[in-house]
Amino acid sequence: MQNLAHLFFDLFVSKGMEPKMASYLNAVVLSILLMLIVLTVDYLARKVLITTFGKFALKSKTHFDDIVVANKVPRNIAHIFPLLIAMEFCRTIFFDFPYMGNMVFKGLQVFGVVLTLWIVRSILTTTKDYFKTLPRLKDKPIDSYIQVFMIFAWGLGLVSILALITGISFFKFITTIGAGSAIIILIFRDTILGFVASIQVSINDMVRIGDWITFDKYGADGDVVEINLSTVKVQNFDKTITTIPTYALISDSFKNWRGMSNSEGRRIKRALNIKLNSVKYITKEEIVKYSDIELISKYIKSQSAKIEDYNISNDIDKSLLLNGRNLTNLGVFRKYVEEYLNNHSAINKDMMIMARQLAPTSQGMPIEIYAFSTDKRWANYEYIMADIFDHLIAALPYFDLELFELPNNGSFKVS
Repeated sequence: MQNLAHLFFDLFVSKGMEPKMASYLNAVVLSILLMLIVLTVDYLARKVLITTFGKFALKSKTHFDDIVVANKVPRNIAHIFPLLIAMEFCRTIFFDFPYMGNMVFKGLQVFGVVLTLWIVRSILTTTKDYFKTLPRLKDKPIDSYIQVFMIFAWGLGLVSILALITGISFFKFITTIGAGSAIIILIFRDTILGFVASIQVSINDMVRIGDWITFDKYGADGDVVEINLSTVKVQNFDKTITTIPTYALISDSFKNWRGMSNSEGRRIKRALNIKLNSVKYITKEEIVKYSDIELISKYIKSQSAKIEDYNISNDIDKSLLLNGRNLTNLGVFRKYVEEYLNNHSAINKDMMIMARQLAPTSQGMPIEIYAFSTDKRWANYEYIMADIFDHLIAALPYFDLELFELPNNGSFKVS
């Protein structure tokens, strides 16, 4: 080993170089050679392993090996071989500089721990993705189990790195931390909770900077502007700033509007409360009147013809309007609402469009409009929704329907 350590030393000395400078230059040249060897071995190992796994995955009938390749398990494993070579020869290269050799060796050991964590993470991710393809495990919280394993793995990795840096044995370091854990937890409670929460928030992609979130407990309703270890800052729409503890994102319930922002429309879900005593059957004269409304003219004519055929074929006595089948002004109005929404330029026709009747309440019969506006910007969305309801409220008298309102002073007349 000493001959290898002084491979270029004698050559430099023979050229008239001072021994100290020759030692330095010898170490630099050997370091460059080792780096080139390590990079070459790393490249070849990655090439061989990735190619081998790739060919095997193509021939194999199972999807597991495809997931292994997709999660870069072979690539990460390939880094082990050049690391072992570097650890084997680093002290030899720095034979004349033992302190430097020990520092480099410790650095490689730390990298070895990090590489092990990378490999463990890629294997666990592969396992998670594979389990999710199994029908019997689709409803199981696989992500939670994998996260627990990863938290333990990162914890052990961090302790191992600290033990290597300090020079204390792993078990002694664990014992020391265990003795002082109560004090550490007490002092750094929020930091520890925030750290764990940050990992979970990141892994689950729960919140990103720029997301619009609503968190009623903390009065937050706006865009996320900053995420750090202990807090999440939200700029509310009134330009105030709300600070939320990071761990609250996993311990409490909040609403993230990212799904809406990424979708093709923003939901409109609002009801008109119709006064119950304004609902009635439609007479023949009223059918003629409603036929003049263009959006539902065809519907009125075809539906009234079907109803009339049914009543005649079943010999229904229509001297009383209640008998047989009939159109109602509320049913016709619901059809009008659907047709109006389907013809509205600001409504997304590829998403749900519905005018539905909810259960009657003490405040009338709710007719709920359920649709999605193509424009998701807040001001434009509010304008579109107001425009729709302006029209529908003004259309109610044409169907002899009334909106429910609580009585006020103007509702009472003094005789």
